[in-house]
Amino acid sequence: MSTLDGKLWSETPLIFSSHISARLGCNAYLKLENLQPSQSFKYRGISLFVQHALRTHGPDTHLIIASGGNAGLAAACAAKALCLRCTIFLPEGVSRSTIDFMRREGANIVTAGRCYAQALAKAEEVMVADPKAVLVPAYDNSILWEGHASMITEIVQQLPPGMTPAAIFCSVGGGGLLGGVLQGCRSVGWDHVPVVALETLGSNSFYQSLALNPGAFTATESHLPPEGVRAEHDSVHNVNVAHLSTLKSRATSLGASSASAAVVKMALDRKGGLKSVCLPDEFLMKTARSFAEEHKMLVELACAATLTSAYNPALFEKILPSSPSSSPRTVVFIVCGGFKVDLEELEEYRTGVQADANNGSKWQVLCNGEQWALDM
Repeated sequence: MSTLDGKLWSETPLIFSSHISARLGCNAYLKLENLQPSQSFKYRGISLFVQHALRTHGPDTHLIIASGGNAGLAAACAAKALCLRCTIFLPEGVSRSTIDFMRREGANIVTAGRCYAQALAKAEEVMVADPKAVLVPAYDNSILWEGHASMITEIVQQLPPGMTPAAIFCSVGGGGLLGGVLQGCRSVGWDHVPVVALETLGSNSFYQSLALNPGAFTATESHLPPEGVRAEHDSVHNVNVAHLSTLKSRATSLGASSASAAVVKMALDRKGGLKSVCLPDEFLMKTARSFAEEHKMLVELACAATLTSAYNPALFEKILPSSPSSSPRTVVFIVCGGFKVDLEELEEYRTGVQADANNGSKWQVLCNGEQWALDM
């Protein structure tokens, strides 16, 4: 039986955005992963992993996960659907609304440490002591990528017949979503389709990992890590991976101190290539507000990273240059969702964007070793 039989996730809509299409002069589609039961794409892969754990270990399985929010919510929703125990280890500072959501799904909540790494260490400690416990990964696991890849299969079926996108845009943190997108593209014959992976300058472990590998960006780069970044060679996948000493972005759902070595390898080996883009938080804040005003949906900053070029035609053209004679292109934006956003936070973004604009500076953007300065 296929591992995708009896799936728990929802087939999400792929909607045509007339607003974005008109702005960019293209056919823009939005894959609405914010409509999953846990309100983010993570439910695909994590629910598939939970189903695998149930088949492997039986109905007494105790799910253990460390999370800053969305992965834990996905595990809690999947556990409730399958009547399994679930304990979520959270770092300090997780919002009350997120914790309440987890508890409504029947999860046990343990606050452990000031950061994700400390919460994970405590989760691993408890797992070792419980013979029924299974540690649910947040992003670095092939079953997760298989689940996330299903969104690409859906997109193929949902686009007009015979239509292939000129690019797929998605956010990247540790690499779970990107791993699924790359694996999904390979499975449907879209290895030639460019993928654009976007993250923030304050937590760009994926970008820094690519930069450490010769030939990823330019032939003349030094491949020396900047201050605050430690380089480590992963012998299993034969790639260099960056480890960030601190995470300085408000887009906490992208806050992985290191990216998956396997996903870094996928990106480096991909025939169709990949563009890795880093953006300042304030750029994402403006995007989140614009998207809410235009499409009447709230999204986290992590999701807003995907949509930045949808609201900045200059950035879109630099990422995906068009030729004068080309017909309108089709692009897909993965609206990955996320529960950790509310109206109050969206209003705070107005202040952050205005303060940045008052400085009179331009937004600094990194893309595959190049640095661009864009008007605000």
